[in-house]
Amino acid sequence: MDKTIEISSKQAEYIRNATHRWNFKIGATQCGKTYIDTLFLIPERIRERAGLKGLVFIAGVSKGTIQRNVIEPLQEIWGNKLVTDIGSNNIATIFGEKVYCIGADNVGMVRKFRGARIKYLYIDEVVDINEEVFELLKSRLSFEYSVGEGSGNPQSRTHYIKRFLESDVDVYVQHYTLFDNPFLPKKVVEEMCKEYKGTVYYNRYILGQWCNAEGLIFQQIANDDKRFITTTIQYNSIISIGIDWGGNKSKHSITATKISRDFKSVQVLKASTMKATGTNTKQVFRWIINFIKEIQDKYGTVSFIFADSAEQVLNNSLNGELRANEINLVVQDSLKIEIKNRIELWNRLLNLGKISFIEGQCQTLIEALQTALYDEKAKDDRWIDDGETSDIDSLDSFNYSFEYWFEEISYYLGKVA
Repeated sequence: MDKTIEISSKQAEYIRNATHRWNFKIGATQCGKTYIDTLFLIPERIRERAGLKGLVFIAGVSKGTIQRNVIEPLQEIWGNKLVTDIGSNNIATIFGEKVYCIGADNVGMVRKFRGARIKYLYIDEVVDINEEVFELLKSRLSFEYSVGEGSGNPQSRTHYIKRFLESDVDVYVQHYTLFDNPFLPKKVVEEMCKEYKGTVYYNRYILGQWCNAEGLIFQQIANDDKRFITTTIQYNSIISIGIDWGGNKSKHSITATKISRDFKSVQVLKASTMKATGTNTKQVFRWIINFIKEIQDKYGTVSFIFADSAEQVLNNSLNGELRANEINLVVQDSLKIEIKNRIELWNRLLNLGKISFIEGQCQTLIEALQTALYDEKAKDDRWIDDGETSDIDSLDSFNYSFEYWFEEISYYLGKVA
């Protein structure tokens, strides 16, 4: 590393003060929290403890996010010889030290290390780590020289990490806003503020505040649905259909969506529901087949169809109906992206005007979005799902219709032209 590196005054402040047993940077997105860790702190902590007893751990939401958020940035700065990729055994080598890279999505893997003693623990996206995993890892920092640190974006004011940071443990916490990063181009800052304006995410991801989610989730469309309704068809797009199977207290729901090939916009072509009680599978399948044929006749080839992965019998039976009707589609399992992630991305799409609904074809879905309310009793961001407050079935089929491209859409929405 032979080039001159600039850091912000905030980052310099953290280096000076992060001398406690626990050290965390909490605040806005893209404010330089992780950069100073990969540039200086992670290598320094590891080298300081070389030869001492104990293991080095990096924890994150998943093995993939650790590779993307921590290992690859380390490699960009220090090179692949000093920092290796995470192997199939969940181990990377950093400055000659074995580093165990553990995804919090694999609780079983974390439990295997109950007897381990950790000398250095780095946690990426600490607020997104489930509490059981955090407690397991925390209990293993058993040396006098053990250190745990990391960074994350704030969530609700009742989050367990907030309670931990405000407890009497030996912890240093530094708070960031988006405006603390002097290296972000002005245009990027403006676009990010626009993405999150009027939502709980502005408080969290721009101002770096712990903030509860309350009231209407999608205020943009609740206040004015007309600006999202169009008669203009979006071209150069992928057409995908999502199906949510109903039960005793819910409805069958189906949604057809166009995803632009640059992954920067979504257009809902048609959304429909059908009562689950009082209908048989033959009637439901006929309704679905007619829906698909209508979409193909009006808008062109449907490339994908996704359905609730919990209903394999219905999915397999629908595949038989598709073949019988010479529709060249195979039902794929929905991914069931977490509700909190759906809420965040949909709010970004609405704020940027990157989602539209074909006039007269999507009323059930529009009404579902307009009436969705935050569940203020939940530990994380989610909507009330009581069968009465809002039409969750429509929200689910909408999600299934384009969640396969969530990562791409989220990434390209953040790109400033």
